[in-house]
Amino acid sequence: MKKIVPDPPLPDTRHHPFGKCDAGHPPLFAVNPNINAHDALVHVAEYLRSAYDVGYKALDHMDDTGKSLLWASLHAVEMAEGLTEAMLEGIESQSSN
Repeated sequence: MKKIVPDPPLPDTRHHPFGKCDAGHPPLFAVNPNINAHDALVHVAEYLRSAYDVGYKALDHMDDTGKSLLWASLHAVEMAEGLTEAMLEGIESQSSN
């Protein structure tokens, strides 16, 4: 069934400072405003892949307790990556219709 009304476009990013630091100064980094949502999600997917790869390599240097904790984090990263990729596929299939 073809939708009569198209979905509204995804919003662009907004300025968003980040970087946790307890030194009492404002965050050093920020996401820039007006970045297209699709482009931002592509970067999210890349960051998640990198986080998984680095975590996986770190397993070789940990004791058993650390490994079990890191595996829990890696599974969370993997789930976030899967969701991000599914969102990108949905956006890309929408724009090709």
